[in-house]
Amino acid sequence: MLASGTRPAIAQQSPGRDAAQSRVRLTSKPVTDRTDGRTTTAFGKLHAPAAPASPKSPGGAPGRPTDKRDTPPGVVKSHRGRNIALIVLALLILGFVLWRWHPWGSPDGASAPGASGTHSGRAGRGGPGGMANMPQPVHVATATQGEMPVVLTALGTVTPLASVTVLPQLSGILQDVYFKEGQMVKKGDLLAQIDPRPYQISLDNAQGTLARDEALLQTARLDLKRYQTLLAQDSIASQQVDTQASLVRQYEGTVKSDKANVDTFKLDLVYARITAPVSGRVGLRQVDPGNYVTPSLTNGIVVITQLQPISVIFTTSEDNLQQILEQTQTGAKLSVTAYDRSNTKSLEGGALETLDNQIDTTTGTVKLRALFQNSSNLLFPNQFVNTRLLVNTIKDAVIVPTSAVLNGSMGQFVYVVKADNTVTVRPVKIGPVDGERTSIKSGLQVGERVVIDGSDRLKEGAKITIPADKPRGASGARGASGASGAWAASAASGASGARAHHGRHASQASQ
Repeated sequence: MLASGTRPAIAQQSPGRDAAQSRVRLTSKPVTDRTDGRTTTAFGKLHAPAAPASPKSPGGAPGRPTDKRDTPPGVVKSHRGRNIALIVLALLILGFVLWRWHPWGSPDGASAPGASGTHSGRAGRGGPGGMANMPQPVHVATATQGEMPVVLTALGTVTPLASVTVLPQLSGILQDVYFKEGQMVKKGDLLAQIDPRPYQISLDNAQGTLARDEALLQTARLDLKRYQTLLAQDSIASQQVDTQASLVRQYEGTVKSDKANVDTFKLDLVYARITAPVSGRVGLRQVDPGNYVTPSLTNGIVVITQLQPISVIFTTSEDNLQQILEQTQTGAKLSVTAYDRSNTKSLEGGALETLDNQIDTTTGTVKLRALFQNSSNLLFPNQFVNTRLLVNTIKDAVIVPTSAVLNGSMGQFVYVVKADNTVTVRPVKIGPVDGERTSIKSGLQVGERVVIDGSDRLKEGAKITIPADKPRGASGARGASGASGAWAASAASGASGARAHHGRHASQASQ
């Protein structure tokens, strides 16, 4: 019999479903229904085991979806706990990373005297407060006194004093060539030979004509002498004597013309031998033997360029003209040194020869020519070089390395090292600069030490340490910690010299 208040529920078996799964169980226990967050209790509700969602039926009816209430509560709680654990772990890792690189918790930024070297290095890589109080490793140099040359640098071009294209001066067959390409020749050396036979024949003909005309002149002179004797005896008319005298002068002119012809053909024989007009180096041969050459040959036979001595033409600003003229007008020879294209290797030393007679108005520069002996042949025609003109030499100048001079909002300055191993910012006025050396006009005294490397983290009153002054092989926890922390800070900061951090120097110097 059925309990009162309950109604039997009849479940129909679906085709293909198992009988045990489709059987309806009648229960009189209260059943809790959780739907959309609401709990409903009912008695006499049918309870059947959950079945997996079935696909769509062939007729297009959707299958039964899986109900969320079928998920066990323990599984949901385990997923939530796992997510919370992952979030907490990520926060711990992030906090460790932030503490590792930015230890805001240590305001003084310095480790205890007994701390290890690792902790000291970590504090050294901390924020700006930690680096400000930690001694910075730097390299220093002492300001010295000496001579500072006043040098003008300019770009120049090697220009030969003579560059000659050898051309034939007469026409003929080029018989022989007596030079090798690239050979050094001297003035007057035989270079080539043109066939001289036609000119030799012409010379012989001219010499024969000269001999005939000289004989006629001699006969005319003898006749003139006889006529003059007869005229003195009043035996002939004076007209005949005058005619004979004119004939003598005519033959004299003919002989002179014949001699000129002989000299011309002799000169042609000289021109048939082509010689070097200047001393220098011959280039590539332009004409081969056997060719018929003429004086109108376009490229000539060969080009000879004078290499010793050789000159360099360079330009300088018109602002430097006054100090150059002051030296040259006293008769002084200004020294000029030529450097290679990279401006690192000295090629040759020479002297200033002359200046141009006008200033180029388009560029505001003037041309200068320096002369070099070029004994080693290191200067080559049309070569690009860097020139350094020594104008003057300053005596007893204060000299520091160029890397010590920095630029900031206050102008040019240096970091001067005090006796207590702290630095102070000192404005300076610089003078002439010679490569890695800079002269100081004012602001620095001889013997003072300046920072030349590692100044990128310095400011007014900063503490420094000089690695060269530290004792080697120091023992104890304090010494090890200080050395390790200082070098770790140096490695982290990556100090690379004064010139690479002018912007940072400007901000630090303004403080």
